[in-house]
Amino acid sequence: MRDEIKTWQHVFKLDPDRLISDEDLDRICMSGTDAIMIGGSSGVTYDNTVDLMSRVRRYELSCVLEVSDLQAVVPGFDLYMIPMVLNTDQSKWLLGQHVQAVEQYSHLIPWELMVPEGYIVLNHDSTVARLTDALTAIDGDRAAAYAQVADRLLKLPIIYIEYSGRFGDMELAADIRRAAGEASVFYGGGIHNAETARIARQVCDTIIVGNSLYSDLDHALETVAAVKS
Repeated sequence: MRDEIKTWQHVFKLDPDRLISDEDLDRICMSGTDAIMIGGSSGVTYDNTVDLMSRVRRYELSCVLEVSDLQAVVPGFDLYMIPMVLNTDQSKWLLGQHVQAVEQYSHLIPWELMVPEGYIVLNHDSTVARLTDALTAIDGDRAAAYAQVADRLLKLPIIYIEYSGRFGDMELAADIRRAAGEASVFYGGGIHNAETARIARQVCDTIIVGNSLYSDLDHALETVAAVKS
């Protein structure tokens, strides 16, 4: 299952704290996307995560949890994505929270299902940037350096370029991709139609489409064919 990540071109990200109808969920899961990622920056609980997972599990589709809150970790996912924020001076977002989790739950952790992600957070107005004190004002050289550290030093399988809510600087994203080496590069932020999906896909391996599912579902669904045609 971990090797399958390298084949993903498109992933829809669903937030347990946001409502979505059964009809809309059916359209999302039957769209041809490679996987469903469940996660959010706030309001994620055990109960709403269980509820959303059980609804997605009706479909023959990879379903992964991006862990943002230890209290919302639910068994039964195919993989567990573990974010590590690279561009912050707050060490707890790189290792501190992770050490705490292992100390408390090491006997319960399915290590074979854990996939670490090296996040580079670049939208200073986003919730995740404020929460983690991310150093978002970086140039291409610094961004590339973070990518090289993630790939060559930390050996992370995924580098996640996170613009969270707005379409990002594609030149900066391209700098990260060129420096990423063996790591798969995910991009998330502001992809809301086929055009933005194609542009982002040119500079990354996998696009993550989230917010537009709740604001303009028809155009969000067009992003699947845009990167797979």
